[in-house]
Amino acid sequence: MADTAGLETWAETVATHLPHLSKPQAWVLALWSYGMVVARSCGLTAVAGLLARLLGRKENTVRQQLREWCYDTEDKRGEQRQEVAVTACFVPLLRWILSQWEGSQLALALDATTLGARFVVLAVSVLYRGCALPVAWVVLPAGEKHAWKKEWLRLLRWLGPAVPREMTVIVLADRGLYARWLFRRIVRLGWHPLLRVNAGSKFRPEGEKIFWFLPHFAPRAGRQWSGRGTAFASTQRRLECTLLACWEEGQDEAWFLLTDLAPEACEACWYGLRVWMEQGFKITKRAGWQWHQTRMTDPARAARLWLVVAVATLWLLSVGGAAEEQVPESTLLAVAVGPQVRRTRRATRLRLVSVFRQGWMTILVALLRGEALPLPDRFVPEPWPTRREEGALGSKSPPAWQQAAA
Repeated sequence: MADTAGLETWAETVATHLPHLSKPQAWVLALWSYGMVVARSCGLTAVAGLLARLLGRKENTVRQQLREWCYDTEDKRGEQRQEVAVTACFVPLLRWILSQWEGSQLALALDATTLGARFVVLAVSVLYRGCALPVAWVVLPAGEKHAWKKEWLRLLRWLGPAVPREMTVIVLADRGLYARWLFRRIVRLGWHPLLRVNAGSKFRPEGEKIFWFLPHFAPRAGRQWSGRGTAFASTQRRLECTLLACWEEGQDEAWFLLTDLAPEACEACWYGLRVWMEQGFKITKRAGWQWHQTRMTDPARAARLWLVVAVATLWLLSVGGAAEEQVPESTLLAVAVGPQVRRTRRATRLRLVSVFRQGWMTILVALLRGEALPLPDRFVPEPWPTRREEGALGSKSPPAWQQAAA
């Protein structure tokens, strides 16, 4: 039989950070996530076949053990077995990350992804080094048409107790998810929304009497503006907030962002981190765990599989981020954002190899060499992107109505 010391060490790590799970639940979670990392797949057949050979067990036995981990209580064999409560794992999962987080800034993103005509997944993820790590999610049938207000509010409420009050947290979301109730819930949690809104909306700066359409604040490429005021002319939608308007050279359109932060305490370029959420979904599917090939049809079972995906992703991103941190910055390629823009932070550097792949390669090489298994022990986030006044768009370009005709 193969040496399984690494698997046992990983199982101890999972049980330590998710202590609310029973011993059998923690063991199967560790078993499945370990098999996923080695097989680079969350597929039941691929993982069960690999683990059966590693453990010297029958493949059908391992397959049934993994399959039942996703089942509801009434579908399991035996009277003592209980289903895994996924929502109870969200706070421990985020606390696991934050216990190894170096720094006081945390960026979260909200977004939805689909799996064909079967599932819609609403996810809250930690943004980390070009990728996203899911920490709370809900899986819904794709055919159900309704507002997702209750789901988003619950996800945020569940995560609230996990974040220390001294941390600075920004929450990013694209135009399709903006809502006043979402903005206010984020603020009540002590976090800071950075939500993009449609260009057809209006904003009234402090001291002004007129609401202006948002393109007035960044009418062309190379212009930006920030200031306090009131968003939306409709009485039912009005919101006192800060507007960040930014249109970078080379971009097709401007960003219009609403936040509760003071204009001098935030930057529009922070919103660029949100694209990492899309990379996270890509890794969950074709670029990583191959979830797009799943045959599952039950949302509750899919949500439990996502817990395995989240734990395996946590492992790879932690190990991969630590490996990337050792790469000399002088060897990284800089990204040209535009002729008038110069960014100085490593967060805007081009990655030839993602931290996900770096983590997978590091773990795989250790296994092949018979070395100690690399375990998640630190998260080293990059500084949020920023601009220097020198060569930048300008700290506060005047809005269109204050500009000289040109």
